[in-house]
Amino acid sequence: MRYISTRDTEATSASFCDILLAGLAPDGGLYLPESYPSLSNDQLSEWASVLKERGYAALAARVLELFIDDIPRPDIEAICARAYRTPVFSDPEIVPVTCLSKEENLWLAHLSNGPTAAFKDMAMQLLGELFEYELERRGDWLTIVGATSGDTGSAAEYALRGRKGLSVVMLTPAGRMTPFQRAQMFSLLDENIVNVAVDGVFDDCQDLVKAVNIDAEFKQQWHVGAVNSINWARLLAQVVYYIATWLRLSERLGEDARVNVCVPSGNFGNICAAHIARQMGLPLGALVVATNENNVLEEFFRTGVYRVRGSEDTLATSSPSMDISKASNFERFIFDLVGRDAARTRELFTQVATQGYFDLSQTEEFAGLRERFGFCAASSTHSDRLAQIHRTWEESHYLLDPHTADGVQVARQVAGQLEGPVVVMETALPVKFEETIAEAVGFVPPVPLRFADIEGHEQKVVALPRDVDALKELIRTRVQPGR
Repeated sequence: MRYISTRDTEATSASFCDILLAGLAPDGGLYLPESYPSLSNDQLSEWASVLKERGYAALAARVLELFIDDIPRPDIEAICARAYRTPVFSDPEIVPVTCLSKEENLWLAHLSNGPTAAFKDMAMQLLGELFEYELERRGDWLTIVGATSGDTGSAAEYALRGRKGLSVVMLTPAGRMTPFQRAQMFSLLDENIVNVAVDGVFDDCQDLVKAVNIDAEFKQQWHVGAVNSINWARLLAQVVYYIATWLRLSERLGEDARVNVCVPSGNFGNICAAHIARQMGLPLGALVVATNENNVLEEFFRTGVYRVRGSEDTLATSSPSMDISKASNFERFIFDLVGRDAARTRELFTQVATQGYFDLSQTEEFAGLRERFGFCAASSTHSDRLAQIHRTWEESHYLLDPHTADGVQVARQVAGQLEGPVVVMETALPVKFEETIAEAVGFVPPVPLRFADIEGHEQKVVALPRDVDALKELIRTRVQPGR
């Protein structure tokens, strides 16, 4: 399997392990496979047996083998076995699926059983193993420069802390995360972890990461890589849990069940993985994008206009991990939408950079988007998420986190347009957002034992302006090559 950039008109290909370490393509584009592998009914039936008899890690290895031909099969199996195991994940199923409402045919896929209680662990634990494997094989080192709105950073740091040959510089928007999220990250005092608070919003952090990545000389000198969902390996890991979710539901509801998924979305990475799984032939129906008040993605799927917003127009909400107005992974979908036309993709996203938007509303591609790709979208508000947290607690005695509550709100909002079951992809445990939970149900969510007194630990963070030169100097100062 070879990979191409969304902006490379020459379609220059690269291997999986090369793009694993590179992250962003040199031309500023994002990597995708030259073509998506196709899943057959027989293959899905075989995988159902693998999942049932051998577990999630074995299924993950089968999926990865379709996309990776430069790591031997036994090594892939060993990597997946190390990544997806208990007690690293608290549930032996790794991704259990439960019914939230039988009457509504509404389900939850639980993605929060990892070490940081967020869905990002599903990809990061695998990414950590892949990085360490490949760096050791090459005798190389890597500086991870990432941005987070709350969950990516902690998941990455817990997956990479103390690993040989890896340093992590993680950018966060100052004052935009919950106390629990800050504590998870800033209390990690490992020498290879550098936490940075940027004077801005998540999109500013993300812009700094991209600016470092497109400086070819600096990137090469400091061996800069990425753990954000711009890294293809992140999405590949997430494709696995859509397949696992479908397999588990089809076992309960029958193989003819066309499962719809509803995904709380900010950076478009999670639902982009669902898109890839659907393009492979996984029998998914609608792909429902759930946004909060920062509804750039919802606006596109409703109008055909993708209009990003600046820092001053990006709202601080009670589902903070979705406070994003520049969805990095959206470029991957647009590349597919326009027939994998790299020149046109480059033109569209250059227009975003210079004018702040592009408009596909009058195009054939947008007119056929729902039928071809299954996407629809809706938004949620603070009052909506409070209502869904309260309702779910009263009806099911289950506590939703605010982002999953956005997903449940939107799933119920669009249910009349859909046929078959709807699975909301859970994003995190409610303990990370105690203020909003208390507002919704009148009590603070219980703290799992593994997170006891986390907010009382010593914290360390570096303040940084929105300046790429300042970030580069920090990397020069704090990163020890080959550590």
